[in-house]
Amino acid sequence: MSEGAAGPWLVVGLGNPGPEYAGNRHNVGFMVADLLAERMGGRFKAHKARAQVVEGRVGPPGPGSRRVVVAKPSSYMNLSGGPVTALRDFYKVPVERIVAVHDELDIDYGALRLKLGGGDNGHNGLKSMTKSLGAEYHRVRFGIGRPPGRMQVADFVLKDFSSAERKELDYFVDRAADAVEALVTEGLERAQSAYNS
Repeated sequence: MSEGAAGPWLVVGLGNPGPEYAGNRHNVGFMVADLLAERMGGRFKAHKARAQVVEGRVGPPGPGSRRVVVAKPSSYMNLSGGPVTALRDFYKVPVERIVAVHDELDIDYGALRLKLGGGDNGHNGLKSMTKSLGAEYHRVRFGIGRPPGRMQVADFVLKDFSSAERKELDYFVDRAADAVEALVTEGLERAQSAYNS
């Protein structure tokens, strides 16, 4: 099947809409999506699937590049499955060409893990996606580390990155966007060997 016939990849940054959430740890998926859109030279537009989307290509010019739809659901994190399912149906994307980019508590800050399928690890965005799509989509897991002391997980993920973390945040978001591009253009195994820290 030619790449064109197979249709685009759907890369979904997970987060919560609205300026009050923009800098939260839970919104790192949106940050990566924003950078991918910027690299593709596109602007997000509202889509009837309750999401902001930008369409373009990633990878080297020529036959190595891939069509990609980058999306940010306009629902809250715990309802991400609805918009993602609607986008899948609209763009006719098979589930194995869907990539969720999300924050991950069980990985050190800034580290990445790429994988196909698996559990949701208590992540409400993944839980909602898996309920709607099944589990066999790709994940780019962006480590945020565990909450300090006795801080509740919900409070930790809905706080902005600390000033110390923000010093390196742009670098880590850039690396995560690179990892997404590698996954789409080179496949999971090559991307894992390059980016799974």
